[in-house]
Amino acid sequence: MNEQLLRMFEQWQEQLLLGTQILLILLVAYILQRFVARGLNRIAERYPLPPELLLPVRGGIRWFIMGGALIMVLERVGVSATVLWTALSGFVAVAAIAFFAIWSVLSNLLCAVLILTVGPFRLGDVVELVESFDKPIVKGRVININLLYTTLEEVVESGTGAIVQVPNSLFFQKVVRRWRGSEVRLYNHSSNEN
Repeated sequence: MNEQLLRMFEQWQEQLLLGTQILLILLVAYILQRFVARGLNRIAERYPLPPELLLPVRGGIRWFIMGGALIMVLERVGVSATVLWTALSGFVAVAAIAFFAIWSVLSNLLCAVLILTVGPFRLGDVVELVESFDKPIVKGRVININLLYTTLEEVVESGTGAIVQVPNSLFFQKVVRRWRGSEVRLYNHSSNEN
């Protein structure tokens, strides 16, 4: 009877140790994620980085840290690192094939990164896409920039118009006119009175 109690106590002790290790891994990952987020906030305060760039960077770092913590937890539970690596490499191979299948989406993602880093226009600016020979396609105030579309609120003489979502890649295929947010004046080509 004492041997059974001793074995049961050892099993509970092992489970308690495993649970403590898992909680410690998750706690360290959470603290590390918070520390990195604060560091990014300090960098953003010191250097003029657009907030549209910081949001995906923070999200990527958070997923990277939590993913690493998940892998460590799975290893503590008994999942082999070889199995994890095989699954990850298989997933990456399938994802690469899928990404080639959706090339237009990738083009918009790359253009979004360029828009957010290079900054040809920002939130609040008025932009106009122009076809060759000065034919306007769309004109509007930038109200949102995400990974696939830039959302414009059309600018018309009576105030505001419809909401238009323009694929990000279109900004690199057409001529773009830009007015900074405070410089916007409606200009009507037909009313050129001097």
